Amino acid sequence: MLNFIARRLVAIIPVLTVVAIFIFMMLRLTPGDPAAVIAGDNATSDQIAEIRTKLGLDEPMWRQFAIWIGDILQGNFGESFFFKKTVAELIAQRIEPTLALATCTLIFAIAVSVPIGVLAAYRQGSLFDRIVMGFSVIGFSVPGFVIGYCLIYVFAIELDWLPVQGYTRISVDFWAFLQRMVLPSLTLSVGFIALISRFTRASVLEVLNEDYIRTARAKGLSNRVVLMRHALRNAAVPILTVIGNGIAILLGGAVVTESVFGLPGLGRLTVEAVLSRDFPTIQAIILMISVVYVVINLLIDISYTLFDPRIRY
Repeated sequence: MLNFIARRLVAIIPVLTVVAIFIFMMLRLTPGDPAAVIAGDNATSDQIAEIRTKLGLDEPMWRQFAIWIGDILQGNFGESFFFKKTVAELIAQRIEPTLALATCTLIFAIAVSVPIGVLAAYRQGSLFDRIVMGFSVIGFSVPGFVIGYCLIYVFAIELDWLPVQGYTRISVDFWAFLQRMVLPSLTLSVGFIALISRFTRASVLEVLNEDYIRTARAKGLSNRVVLMRHALRNAAVPILTVIGNGIAILLGGAVVTESVFGLPGLGRLTVEAVLSRDFPTIQAIILMISVVYVVINLLIDISYTLFDPRIRY
C-alpha cells in the first residue's frame, strides 16, 4: 500500500507539470490584454505599455513561465492583477463559502441518495422505484439555476422562510450560516442525488443477483442486514467513485449556484478573474483544482480496499 501511495504521489508531478504548461499557454494565447483591462477604456497605448512592463507581460513567454513556476516552487502564487492582493490571500478569503457549500451539499446528497438508491433496487419495478428513476431524469434535465430560482421564489419570496442571498461565516453566527446554506445546498444537491441514487440502484441491483446474497438470505438473515451489510458494501466501489468525483467538482467551484445566491466563493472568484484577465489568480485556482482532483482520486483508490477485500495494491 505504501509503495502504491508513493508511486501515485510521484505520478502527480508530471500531471501537474502538463496542467501548468497547458494553463499558462491557454491564457497567453487567447485574445485579450490584462493591461488594457486594468488601464480602462480611455487609456493611451503608452499607459497600457507601462502597465504591461510593470506586470512583466512584455517578457518572453518562456521567461514568464519560468518565473511563475519558480515562484510556485517557493510557495508564492503571485499577486492578483485586479484585486491588488496576493493570490494566496485571495483564495484563503474565498475558499470558506465553497467548502461550506460543498460539505453541506455532499452530506445532504449522500444522506438522501444512498438509501433511496438501495430501496429502489430492492423494490425494483415498484411505484417507489419508478418515482426515484423519474426524479433522477428530472434532476439531470433541469439546469441548476432554474432549480435555484424556483427555490428562491417558493421559500424566500412566497413563504419568507429563508434569506435570498449572502453568506455568513460559521464563526460569526451559526444559525444565520445554516439559513444561508439551505437553498444553495438544495440546488446543488438535486443533480448529485439524481446521479448517486441512479448509480447506487444499478450497483446494488447487480450485487443482489450474486450467489452470496442468496446464501445470506438462505441463512435466514433479515432483508435489512442483507442489504446494508452484504449488498451495499459490495456495491460501494462505483458509488465511491461517483461521490469522489462529485467532491472534486464541488470544490472546483459551483459557479452558477454561487452566482445565483451571491456566495463569495471560489466559483465567483474564477468568473471575476476570467472576465478581468487576471492571469495569476486563474492559474492558481486551476492548479489548485487539479491538485484536489489528483488527491481525491488517490483517496478513492485507497478507500476501495476498505470496502472490497479482494482489491490489493
